[in-house]
Amino acid sequence: MIHCDIKPQNILLDEDLTAHLGDYGLVRLVPGFSNGSELHQFSSLGVMGTIGYAAPAYGMGSKVSILGDVYSFGILILEIFTGRRPTDTLFQASSSLHHFVETALPEKVMEILEKKAFHGEMTSISTNGEEYWGNIKKEQMECLVGILEIGVACSVESPRDRLTMRQVYSKLTLQQQHTQ
Repeated sequence: MIHCDIKPQNILLDEDLTAHLGDYGLVRLVPGFSNGSELHQFSSLGVMGTIGYAAPAYGMGSKVSILGDVYSFGILILEIFTGRRPTDTLFQASSSLHHFVETALPEKVMEILEKKAFHGEMTSISTNGEEYWGNIKKEQMECLVGILEIGVACSVESPRDRLTMRQVYSKLTLQQQHTQ
């Protein structure tokens, strides 16, 4: 199944805060899909998606593929952690959310994070003219950088250069194990 419209408004949380994907209006079914290594493609004619979340190639009439959903997932990760939408006015024709995060990694990661997302765990501390965010452990910082790197790797412009969801799962699992 190719969803074709992964975005924050289509992620639903249940009472346990488990995420579920909603709005299957643009779904394309993949006949005989058996593993994540094959690139199933369909015509993008009639597929709109949402600007900023849809893979850039879709706007040029490119074929719909599972890697388009990978792109959307990457943008979703970047938005969650930065608090910036891909259509933010900060991102004009020459910039993007992907580029914004990519250029900040890893040294300037604290400058781009959405502070409200950390429920007060990040306190601005100024020392010798330098600002940093306290109460974040080294392991947590490495995890944040790792997750943002996954988002960047998923949202590269070229579909062939994106991670597969199998690779994403492996990398996220490693991040989780590393922080426990």
